[in-house]
Amino acid sequence: MTDSILRQHAEHAFADELAVLERVDDRHRPPHWKLSPWAVRTYILGGTLDDGTEISPKYIGASRRVEIAIATLATDRALLLLGVPGTGKSWLSEHLAAAISGASTLLVQGTAGTEESAIRYGWNYAKLLVEGPSRSALVDSPVMRGMQAGSLVRIEELTRIPSEVQDALITVLSEKALPIPELGEEVQAARGFNIIATANSRDRGINELSSALQRRFNTVILPPPDSLAEEVDIVTRRVEALGATLQLPAEKPALEEVRRLVTVFRELRHGVTEDGRTKLKSPSGTLSTAEVISVVNSALAMAAFYGTGRVGAADLAPALTGSIIKDPVQDRVIWLEYLRTVAREREGWKDLYTACQDLL
Repeated sequence: MTDSILRQHAEHAFADELAVLERVDDRHRPPHWKLSPWAVRTYILGGTLDDGTEISPKYIGASRRVEIAIATLATDRALLLLGVPGTGKSWLSEHLAAAISGASTLLVQGTAGTEESAIRYGWNYAKLLVEGPSRSALVDSPVMRGMQAGSLVRIEELTRIPSEVQDALITVLSEKALPIPELGEEVQAARGFNIIATANSRDRGINELSSALQRRFNTVILPPPDSLAEEVDIVTRRVEALGATLQLPAEKPALEEVRRLVTVFRELRHGVTEDGRTKLKSPSGTLSTAEVISVVNSALAMAAFYGTGRVGAADLAPALTGSIIKDPVQDRVIWLEYLRTVAREREGWKDLYTACQDLL
């Protein structure tokens, strides 16, 4: 059954690693935590256990940011992961919840249409009409279920949620209680309950957090990968994992192809070539690591079904061009300039230049 699932939740996909860590973990665990903070760190960052078991890294970046995030969740402060799109906020949030609570599915997806019932509670209106306000007519929100179970709750895209709905979190985070005035009751949070929220730093100004709500979060900023090698490592690992799931009949891309693709994204993202010699204009898109992964997976599909089975420039070019050109006028000019001033002149890049140029 699990073989037919396109994407398993972290607690299922990495169940073996979590089981090994739980077995060997003899350090202090906060109330209702499945693993100690040490074991959670090992699960997230990877490492080799005393018995030789290899734990794969789930997040590649500064270990101190991960340690701060884990330590925050052991306190009464909620955690806010902030960064530009594609920096792994949701990915890290899911794995933290899987390692700490054993489940990552208590989730509120923030949108402009998110209602207060997604954070507090709702009603089964059929029962409400028959019975009136009663506990059986109440529909628990993910936040309420997390409070009762002493589990972590994830809130995605917090700043997409309308401000008046965000404010429903203030009582939950400050009093660790959720009043139900219709029943004259309240739900008090069990030990272990906390919230991990994510927010896109480019969404600032849409629904800013109130100062009262900001005070109840400890913010950890997740930046794009620091170095070319680090980003190539992230892309390679994620593409291998996704490739096994998608089962595309193509060879995994050569490391040099991934490095070349990541270089394009990094140079356009930073507005300068890797050697610092040439200034560049940046397109309107985010050009995140997640988009690099998407381009490689698209290239794998092209190579598998319409190519030789080996990823080359002709397979990369369509998705690469589509990722960069979001504005058909402005971004097209920027991409053409990059191709003609950088790609064409760079040794070993003539095939990529030609493949991309032919699409414009």
